Amino acid sequence: MTDPAVLELREVHKRFGATAAVDGLSLAIQPGEVFTLLGPSGCGKSTTLRMVAGLEEPDSGEVFLDGKLIASTRSCLPPERRNVGMVFQSYAIWPHMTVFENVAFPLQLRGASKASIRERVDNVLELVGLGGLGSRGATDLSGGQQQRVALARAIVYEPKLLLLDEPLSNLDARLREHMRVELRSLQQRLGIAVLFVTHDQAEAMVLSDRIAVMSAGRIEQVGTPAALYERPATPFVRDFLGRVLTLPLIVSSEDCAEVVGETGVRVELPRGAPAPLRGGRALLACRPEDVYVEPHALPGLNRLAATVETAAYLGEHIEYGVRTAGGQLLLVISPRRQRFDLGAAVSVRVDTSGATLWSGE
Repeated sequence: MTDPAVLELREVHKRFGATAAVDGLSLAIQPGEVFTLLGPSGCGKSTTLRMVAGLEEPDSGEVFLDGKLIASTRSCLPPERRNVGMVFQSYAIWPHMTVFENVAFPLQLRGASKASIRERVDNVLELVGLGGLGSRGATDLSGGQQQRVALARAIVYEPKLLLLDEPLSNLDARLREHMRVELRSLQQRLGIAVLFVTHDQAEAMVLSDRIAVMSAGRIEQVGTPAALYERPATPFVRDFLGRVLTLPLIVSSEDCAEVVGETGVRVELPRGAPAPLRGGRALLACRPEDVYVEPHALPGLNRLAATVETAAYLGEHIEYGVRTAGGQLLLVISPRRQRFDLGAAVSVRVDTSGATLWSGE
């Protein structure tokens, strides 16, 4: 028998005026799972999280926490009666309090004894790497340390669910990468379920067990990071989750197609792809790591002759803009030690084994 979901949303709707911020959203988060809502600004992910926290009420639908109804049109538990912790984008650290006082505040609201508060706050500060800093002013700390204070305050009372609303977005790039690893390690040690909201694809990929990609208040697809990246269910998911290179095709057989506008260029179709009828149009979508720039414009299957027009050195790799013989401009990446001069004749080789095929585009 499987454990019940820690959090379940059933057909939840929320409107702001004429705008449907959340439009019939259903999801379930399992114990110990990091579940991420990923999407562009305005897609409804933060509104969903706020309804779980009790900061917004649903217009219809139901929200269950650990099997208990916490929000519906009939009743709505206030935030302080929901056993959830939350870390905001701004951290919401109280500047007039010390680190210890910030973290202790939720326990004081719940009437914990002074001895219990001291023990639990000291333990959680050690857990997040702030041991010995309890007497410091909370806003005297660095951005990364303030984020840890906010995390400690959210988990000190051992909530059933942790809500994270883009908690890393205010950190610089290097610290953000470090805190991704730290946050995932902390979550695994605690075994706590997490609902994470972000627009950052890299954060979602690193931190999540499952991701729900959202658009216009609806979920486009739910799955593991690998499943979403390698087997997107919709064009929106395909284009939003990572870069993509597309080639328009005319299908010539069950396993091959001609590239539109490229004389005599043929590519293999991905195995298992739902191929269009012979003579039908399709779109081949490839990830940058499956496209290779090679010296000399050699003809052959899965190869397009091209000329290098631009080159951008990005440290770990070089991004080339290459113009195919048929006039398409493709942005492709190459190892930084493999250099091509502007104007050089090259081949663009496509490994279609990891590509996806789309009809009617």
